[in-house]
Amino acid sequence: MRALLVEDDRRLAATLRRGLAEADITADIAADGDEGLAAASAVLYDVIVLDVLLPLLDGIELTRRLRARRVTVPIIMLTALDAVEDRVRGLDAGADDYLVKPFALRELVARIRALVRRTVPDRSDRVTAGPVTLDLTAHRVTVLGAEVALSPKEYAILEHFMLNQGRLLTREQIMVRNWDYDVDSEHNLVDVYVARLRRKLQGAGSGNPIATVRGAGYRFGSRYS
Repeated sequence: MRALLVEDDRRLAATLRRGLAEADITADIAADGDEGLAAASAVLYDVIVLDVLLPLLDGIELTRRLRARRVTVPIIMLTALDAVEDRVRGLDAGADDYLVKPFALRELVARIRALVRRTVPDRSDRVTAGPVTLDLTAHRVTVLGAEVALSPKEYAILEHFMLNQGRLLTREQIMVRNWDYDVDSEHNLVDVYVARLRRKLQGAGSGNPIATVRGAGYRFGSRYS
């Protein structure tokens, strides 16, 4: 799972990033509202966690602009403002949840997981595409009922594909979603991992659910539609 954390307090952002990593949530950090808007508009995140009191563009306006751009990723607002009016403003702007500082990290993790589960079409912890089933809780992949052993990176890429079935994912989107920003985008890491994933799925009897869109990227699951 990949999150965007928009927080101008660098120490808090670093602490949250480490805590989320321990819960298998990779977090990219934006230090102000403008950076957050650019990142969230360019990358398909699973969830956005943002502070309300941000430089350049506050969290309320950032949320409004993201929703105006039809960015439907779940948004959790973090703030020290606990008045009812402040919570209402955030929710009216398009936020999905609201967490008042100080908060327990485990509560943030629980809320993130709950929101992401709601974005899965069948509202369960399992996603299916033809004979391929992904168990989001157990991090388990099966094809025709038999488990397929994937590396953590292969699993992360498959999860990205299956949560975006039928959508074109560019190599850059896959790279940013599954590797850090400082990875050289010219490397063929994406192609290498997609090829490995294809071989394992095909070997298990799935056929080839990953279509290559020449010069653009990949589309998953269209052959099962």
